[in-house]
Amino acid sequence: MGRDDRPALLSVSVAYSPRAGEVDLVELTLPVGATVADALRASGLQARHPGHALETLPVGIWGAFCERGDALRDRDRVELYRPLQVDPMESRRRRQQAQRAARRRR
Repeated sequence: MGRDDRPALLSVSVAYSPRAGEVDLVELTLPVGATVADALRASGLQARHPGHALETLPVGIWGAFCERGDALRDRDRVELYRPLQVDPMESRRRRQQAQRAARRRR
């Protein structure tokens, strides 16, 4: 049996952040032709986060939204996106206000 007779495999990671500052990252080896849904199932994330409705969250590959049926490529990073808790513009405004207040105190 030669080298080319082995089944082709993909190296894929799946990332989910259940809360700020925490990331659950799983490294997987899947067969060529595997989909985003296959990676999510194989990751075991739902079992580790049973209170979270992961099946309803948007997904992406390297920050670009995709569908669960999309095929994966070698070294893809599948990401689950939780809903934003704070509007990014509001968060930026608050940070700027805090920075201005800190400068005034100096």
